[in-house]
Amino acid sequence: MAECGASGSGSSGDSLDKSITLPPDEIFRNLENAKRFAIDIGGSLTKLAYYSTVQHKVAKVRSFDHSGKDTEQDHEPPYEISVQEEVTARLHFVKFENTYIEACLDFIKDHLVNTETKVIQATGGGAYKFKDLIEEKLQLKVDKEDVMTCLIKGCNFVLKNIPHEAFVYQKDSDPEFRFQTNHPNIFPYLLVNIGSGVSIVKVETEDRFEWIGGSSIGGGTFWGLGALLTKTKKFDELLQLASRGQHTNVDMLVQDIYGGAHETLGLSGNLIASSFGKSATADQEFSKEDMAKSLLHMISNDIGQLACLYARLHCLDRVYFGGFFIRGHPVTMRTITYSINFFSKGEVQALFLRHEGYLGAIGAFLKGAEQDNPNQYSWGENYAGSSGLMSSSPELCPTQRARSGTFDLLEMDRLERPLVNLPLLLDPSSYVPDTVDLTDDALARKYWLTCFEEALDGVVKRAVASQPGSVDAAERAEKFRQKYWNKLQTLRHQPFAYGTLTVRSLLDTREHCLNEFNFPDPYSKVKQKDNGVALKCFQRVVSALDALDWEERQLALVKGLLAGNVFDWGAKAVSDVLESDPQFGFEEAKKKLQERPWLVDSYGKWLQRLKGPPHKCALIFADNSGVDVILGVFPFVRELLSRGTEVILACNSGPALNDVTYSESLIVAERIAAMDPVIHSALREERLLLVQTGSSSPCLDLSRLDKGLAVLVRERGADLVVIEGMGRAVHTNYHAALCCESLKLAVIKNSWLAERLGGQLFSVIFKYEVPAE
Repeated sequence: MAECGASGSGSSGDSLDKSITLPPDEIFRNLENAKRFAIDIGGSLTKLAYYSTVQHKVAKVRSFDHSGKDTEQDHEPPYEISVQEEVTARLHFVKFENTYIEACLDFIKDHLVNTETKVIQATGGGAYKFKDLIEEKLQLKVDKEDVMTCLIKGCNFVLKNIPHEAFVYQKDSDPEFRFQTNHPNIFPYLLVNIGSGVSIVKVETEDRFEWIGGSSIGGGTFWGLGALLTKTKKFDELLQLASRGQHTNVDMLVQDIYGGAHETLGLSGNLIASSFGKSATADQEFSKEDMAKSLLHMISNDIGQLACLYARLHCLDRVYFGGFFIRGHPVTMRTITYSINFFSKGEVQALFLRHEGYLGAIGAFLKGAEQDNPNQYSWGENYAGSSGLMSSSPELCPTQRARSGTFDLLEMDRLERPLVNLPLLLDPSSYVPDTVDLTDDALARKYWLTCFEEALDGVVKRAVASQPGSVDAAERAEKFRQKYWNKLQTLRHQPFAYGTLTVRSLLDTREHCLNEFNFPDPYSKVKQKDNGVALKCFQRVVSALDALDWEERQLALVKGLLAGNVFDWGAKAVSDVLESDPQFGFEEAKKKLQERPWLVDSYGKWLQRLKGPPHKCALIFADNSGVDVILGVFPFVRELLSRGTEVILACNSGPALNDVTYSESLIVAERIAAMDPVIHSALREERLLLVQTGSSSPCLDLSRLDKGLAVLVRERGADLVVIEGMGRAVHTNYHAALCCESLKLAVIKNSWLAERLGGQLFSVIFKYEVPAE
């Protein structure tokens, strides 16, 4: 969130420069490539949306062309790497006070280069007020859109594309936000929009919704009556007063009427019997704070009861609240939550949205972009360019409560492929990818944030080293360091900024920041070298395995998988070894492994299962490049194929750390097939299929996987899922329940985590699970 000066807006890009502390081009990012606009103007805030194309570098790999050569050179790498420019789509949303609208429009006008449209979609009450100004400044025709349609479209969009969008508010928790896992089917739900009045809408599908009720008693009532009672004209100041007030000084409670007899009626003595009831009989002045608090309770309770009645009438248990009355204010969320909980006896939940303020702008944009069908794509929040949710508790963050002059940003990147649930999840609606919630666990949060801070020097060094020919690599790496460091500090104070804080979100934020400064794959050269070395060892490893009797071979294959998993450049305990000892290899890694019995050891159960009939099809999520995928995973795949099991090998779509990518796996498989008839025939006959996961993360979210992978899993009838690696099988999915057999295996390469799990460094997790009948 960028703090702004308190001065007025002025009328040019220069005045915008003077009025805010962040450079305008860091707020209106990538404006020169903006193609289409939408705007939502409320009573006090403007939300601007625009679609742009983003050029960034990507590392591409391809096999060498050996035509005309007799043999491959022994020292030659297994493939070549080239860095290319790629164009992707991004949605930008900027929220700012109406005070700045003229200066912002001037800045936008001065920087528009490639816009493809002559129209700007507009919604909100201010769309009428500022229509002439927008048309004059931007030379774009204002096309006004229905407010409620835009809100619904925006709400559907964030619920589908942002995993931790919805949260419940718990006043006594630290932190106060509790994020919900998005239900795979977001419909039906109730949207209660609290603006000047209250609108209650039942949303049944993407395009079908119905206004089912409302009330004239809403945010405008609180503001208007509050102004009359306290002489305070500003909405936020009124909420400030309410947060400091004590409503029991003004309200008549049940115990004030019944005394001790309230217990016989089954009522709590602290219930409000009559809002402002004491003011009729008391001969005293009431404080502004107490009157504001009483008024807030009165209106929130009324809205809560109304919402609850409509939810019950229509058999809905999901109620989302939005509108300027909410705007992330804790005191409002607290009273709404209490009211809903009280009147529904806990059966209906009050849910709030992290990006509630952007719904209208998102919806207006989607309306204007319907010909491009943006809903056919999946979108992902770009943490590097988004402000995140900020606590606006007056007692926690007084500087941020003064909302005058704050710019808030959200960026969404269009993903190349649509993402869906893995069909093998036992219950997609209750699936939570992450094992530890760092928002909740203060000790773990402190450890991991410090861990990522301490690793930053190494990441910067690796990023610079990955681009030796670049003159500005060091400068860009320094900018990356600053940006990621700032994100980590934000998360120390606001751990809920991007939803539930987890090791996965910390890793993903780092990847987003690296991409931001054109370090698409800092480990590309490391992976190239590691893959080359491992390929040379493949035949020797496979020959040694083939020489073992069946039972010995099964244990050796598992140990190979585990030893391969040691080679993780993301783990400091390993990267220190790999950098100091270039000779550290597959056999050395096996010696590092914990002796059996392992920390989690279901190997005996797995061996018994292997003595039974073969699996129909195994889905394997691979982890690291080099030794891991080539000497660990492929021999394991080869054994499954020999048993008559088909194999789907899933690798990341994009780079993260030294994880193997889909494009790298294709080349590796081609090279292995040239050496091994089992792999060769399986690829040719499509019994071995290589697919991409749709992810560019060192962790794994089984609710956001490539649609093509999900289709293949269904078609082939996969009945075994193998997840390997600390990121995919421990930080995420350790508790994931599947409706088929699963194997989760990893080597713990972090001493703090090992100790937490009751083990030591290089302890082994081998978790074989069979679903209950």
